[in-house]
Amino acid sequence: MLNTETVSKPSPLPTPPMLSGGLPYIGHAIEFYRDPENFFRRGYSKHGNVFGIKLLGQPMAILVGPQEQSFFFKSTDKQLDMEKPYQFLAAMFGRIAFLGPHDTYMLQRPILHSLFTRDQMSSYLPIMSRTVRQWMDTLDESGEFELTEAMTHLVKEVAGRCFLGDEVHERLEAEGFWDQYDALSASLDPLLYNLPLPKFKRRDQAKQTMRAILQPLIEERRANPKQDGFQYFLDQPDGAGVPLADDIVASFFSALLFAGHETTAGQSAWSVIHLINNPGYLASVREEVTRVLGDSSEVNHVHMREIQLTTAAVQETGRLRPSAETLIREVKEDIELDGYRIPAGWFAMTSTAAAHFIPDYFSDPYSYDPARFTEKGEGRGFELLTFGGGLHKCTGMNFARTEMAIIVALLFREYDLELVTPFDKIGVNRGGSSKPTPVIVSYKKRAND
Repeated sequence: MLNTETVSKPSPLPTPPMLSGGLPYIGHAIEFYRDPENFFRRGYSKHGNVFGIKLLGQPMAILVGPQEQSFFFKSTDKQLDMEKPYQFLAAMFGRIAFLGPHDTYMLQRPILHSLFTRDQMSSYLPIMSRTVRQWMDTLDESGEFELTEAMTHLVKEVAGRCFLGDEVHERLEAEGFWDQYDALSASLDPLLYNLPLPKFKRRDQAKQTMRAILQPLIEERRANPKQDGFQYFLDQPDGAGVPLADDIVASFFSALLFAGHETTAGQSAWSVIHLINNPGYLASVREEVTRVLGDSSEVNHVHMREIQLTTAAVQETGRLRPSAETLIREVKEDIELDGYRIPAGWFAMTSTAAAHFIPDYFSDPYSYDPARFTEKGEGRGFELLTFGGGLHKCTGMNFARTEMAIIVALLFREYDLELVTPFDKIGVNRGGSSKPTPVIVSYKKRAND
């Protein structure tokens, strides 16, 4: 039985059991960097739902299981806080939204939500469809391509054209804006982010370059507004009705476009990989897509409701290969949880590597089984952490899932694909969010029935 309460006086309860294998000062950092999946699974296997680790002297309580994860999300902005653990992202984009104080987040939250209303999502669907078709038009009748890089390029195009509009996206691309994201991706490091290392110097230079590219565009649009995604965002006031300052607008755009492609690129690639590797389920997806879409060149909101096997495939990929393997909070005041005391000053962390593979909540958890999200009804609560939870659940969740479903639907309707790189040779590239290592895929245009 989960038991939590704020502690107002010293508690006799022990702190969470510390996982073995930590070294002086650096703690478990080496194992955390080298093999995070098995690291967190080892902790859960040995200690259960709550255990402790240390990373560079920082004690952390790892919380695993639906009830513990529910506490984690529902206590955010109360006993738990997001600002300090995500300073590595604030170093990239500034103290905006959830990267700043809670009051800042609440003031700026309506701006983010305005981008993903029902009307806005409807406006994105034809753009997504068109962008995917344009990418497929670059393919021959048959051939090979490297999947991870192809998906990274494609989702950049989708994010840029949806959130900026074609004109601004193409201008930023010509001015080298998108090239800067390679340096930002390489700097994703929650532990060492403030050290004077080359990758962080490149991060800071990229940040300055992006600001320099965006600033004249912001000034032009304030003087001469146009109607597109860039202008729509630029015109959004914060929760108090106050227009955003130019530097905040630049930070928001940099962060929005990063979130819009960095995390989705890996899951798009993994979705394609898993479907190729599971031809039985792929056949069902292809039959569904062919029946629902027919020869339509555009996926609309009615189609999206009906391609349930496709969206389940995307959801299963998010369980097996989520973009973020950990979510972190700072413990602001002592708490009691499952018979342990977690002191103020510790960090609390959840781990998808452990949470998404608990047999009590996901049957045969290491198997690819999208049916768990249809007829089996699994993952409907706090068991699934792909897009976080609670107040800070990813605002772009529906955008990402829709985009990936459209990529899968249109690509597999038009092409037969095979893995040239064997499935068991595909690893995880951790230089950023979780992406597959380079994967060669062969393709052949399908004959029209």
